[in-house]
Amino acid sequence: MEDKSEQILEFLKKNSKLSSRELSRKTKIPLTTVHNRIKKMKEQGIIKKYSIEVDYNKLGLNLCAYIMASVNYDSKHKTSQQEIAKKLLKFHFVESVDIITGDKDLLIKVRTKNIQQLNKLITKDLRNTEGIDKTVSMIVLEEIN
Repeated sequence: MEDKSEQILEFLKKNSKLSSRELSRKTKIPLTTVHNRIKKMKEQGIIKKYSIEVDYNKLGLNLCAYIMASVNYDSKHKTSQQEIAKKLLKFHFVESVDIITGDKDLLIKVRTKNIQQLNKLITKDLRNTEGIDKTVSMIVLEEIN
């Protein structure tokens, strides 16, 4: 990727709402070049989507936690890690699921209102999901952005 595209991308990563005109002004790259570079990055799949940053505390979701889970490969119904991850993403408080290496197979990021909701999510939902064997939870004390 060329230097101009990288500059544009860095600004968009910080604020995806910037217009082409604002990007042109900030990067000192001509407006048509900015527009064409963004279009090209979209076509190449470098820019997949634009998103927002949510203040979860204002939504009352004050507790963030990571849960590592082991997949039970001995179950009668062989379920892949990808299938389990897709199931877990359907739970209301699950923000993301990643397939990882090491002792555990999945890393699940969740946001709940309180410890009671986290407890219910782990004991009632996650541990009763077919294919999930064991879980280890880590509560986030402070998020650094």
